[in-house]
Amino acid sequence: MTTLDPVAVFRTEAAECLEAIEAGLLDLTHQLDNKDLVDAVFRGLHTLKGSGAMFGFEALAAFTHHCETAFDRVRKGEVAATSELVAAVLAAQDHMRALVDQPDADHGDTGHKLLAQLQAAVGGKEAAPAAVPAPAPAAVCEAPAKKTNSWRIRFSLPANSMANGTNPLGLLDELRDLGECTVRANSSAIPPLDALTPTELHISWDVTLTSEQDRSAIDDVFIFVLDDMELSVEEIDASAAATAAPVEEKAAPAPVAAASAAPVSPTTVPEFRPVEAVPTKREVPAAVSQAKAAENVRVPAERLDELMDRVGELVIAQSRLSQLASASTDIALRSVSEEIERLSGELRDTMMVLRMVPVATLFSRFRRLVHDLARETGKVIELVTEGESTEVDKTVIERLADPLVHLVRNSIDHGLETPADRLASGKTEAGTVTLSARQAGGEVIISIKDDGRGINRERVRAKAESSGLIQPGQPLSDSELLQLIFAPGFSTAAAITNLSGRGVGMDVVKKTVEALRGAIDIVSVPGQGSEVSLRIPLTLAIIDGLLVRVGSGRYVIPLSAVEECLELSLEEDLRSRGRSFISLRDSLVPFLRLRDLFRTGTKPDVHQKVVVISTGTERVGLVVDQIVGDHQTVIKSMSKLHNNVATFSGATILGDGSVALILDVGHLVAAGQQQEAQLRVAG
Repeated sequence: MTTLDPVAVFRTEAAECLEAIEAGLLDLTHQLDNKDLVDAVFRGLHTLKGSGAMFGFEALAAFTHHCETAFDRVRKGEVAATSELVAAVLAAQDHMRALVDQPDADHGDTGHKLLAQLQAAVGGKEAAPAAVPAPAPAAVCEAPAKKTNSWRIRFSLPANSMANGTNPLGLLDELRDLGECTVRANSSAIPPLDALTPTELHISWDVTLTSEQDRSAIDDVFIFVLDDMELSVEEIDASAAATAAPVEEKAAPAPVAAASAAPVSPTTVPEFRPVEAVPTKREVPAAVSQAKAAENVRVPAERLDELMDRVGELVIAQSRLSQLASASTDIALRSVSEEIERLSGELRDTMMVLRMVPVATLFSRFRRLVHDLARETGKVIELVTEGESTEVDKTVIERLADPLVHLVRNSIDHGLETPADRLASGKTEAGTVTLSARQAGGEVIISIKDDGRGINRERVRAKAESSGLIQPGQPLSDSELLQLIFAPGFSTAAAITNLSGRGVGMDVVKKTVEALRGAIDIVSVPGQGSEVSLRIPLTLAIIDGLLVRVGSGRYVIPLSAVEECLELSLEEDLRSRGRSFISLRDSLVPFLRLRDLFRTGTKPDVHQKVVVISTGTERVGLVVDQIVGDHQTVIKSMSKLHNNVATFSGATILGDGSVALILDVGHLVAAGQQQEAQLRVAG
């Protein structure tokens, strides 16, 4: 059995906690008076601090404590939430991430600078209290002493709580921080030694607390274990507090080992029988909490990748079995082959669903980027996301992160105008960047749209001519001209800044999208904005393909790109020589003879077939000798020697062990459209 590294588990949970804190802070920038958001950020900081201390990340716990204290003051109404405070905690959150990833590294005085910024954000607000008739400082208004309350707290934790990382001594320490308290431990539930499991917790506690804090402060101590524990909190008067613990001595911190190895003797600690726990508002019955815990299981991504490889090998073996069964007259063998084909298909579909993640996980990263760029550029920017529930293979999501960063930065820097320019042109002061995703067949289309100034085509042409990318006066279609912005080193920025000017960002976008077997479309209207659309395959692992034969070789066309199949007779083939067009429902569609493109040196079959493929609105026909049938295609990467062969996007292994190349649909469609343009010019 594989044992998980506790520190690795903490880092994973800390990353999720930091993401939740960041999301709460970004929401808070638009709703500074939203108490629920303030509470959510406070709880996240509290969790991170407690978990960090539990796993030995002392620097993280100490640093996070200051941010938690700041939000605790906001929560109690001592200071107000401001955009400066949110910005300070966002910057501090980046430092927390560094302390999680590299706890032993030398981070210099970064922490001190961030804490000074945080203190200025909190102290600045304190120095300017709300307008009141009296000019006295706010502290004078708080002269009356707070009421002292006494509480009796009885609680017990699940038996597996320590194994799950909950430290009961830490909870007792937090109660002790609230005020004077006495603690009694109930050891009556500890089983005999021969039945005792050392990792299980069987002790419950009865605590009497005298504090100036209210009930909510006590609830905050147990805020992250309430769902699984039994908790009773009741307010008592001072005399009852003295009666509850007549001879108690103040509990002192004790090592965890001592608490588990040496249970308190019943002769020295008065035994009490725990009363029935009073359910709090946040308490969940045990059955419900167990069901909730069973809903999600955390699985390392490497295990999913390994399982995907095994499913791929199973699909290849199933294809071989189907081929053997089709050549056999054994009915039982054919029946088993069909059953295994069905089961492997269902297993493949299930595996594909497991690898799918919503693009919301990708889009959420850009809220912070847009927030920081707005502060850096002085522009007012609104980020709108659409289609966050669209699901894509996790590998695609991971590889799309950097290209989308470049596109969003490009839209903000080059596309959106300053507030003054927008108002002068009759637009709203705030510019809008829209991230959207939608599924179209076997592709997902991710678009980045802005309502800025659009692409200046004259500047693009001038820069391309001066860089030698095109000849002066060379005729280009609008699409070809716009595609020049993806050339290496191309930039229309007048000066190099932190955002742009070096000409590497858009080149990275193009290379990454092409490596994903995708395509890029650009639409730009001067004065109205631009839209860049990325067409990406849903998955990079297993696809449904159409197996065809050209000469003696077999090839796979992604089935998601196939529109229809037609028969091309020898007479029609001869008539179309020199023009390579077929008439398809009153429209001319260019076609490519793959036999000529691949130089097979074979004669065409008598009854050739035309497979019409498309990407978006563009269509091209591919002339093949035979359509073999559909094929579950396990995609294998091409070797480094064949990386520059643009016609093919990968390879697959057929049932007989031979290799079939997978056609790159985007490249073939572009080649067909280029051929059509040349023929139109010549004609």
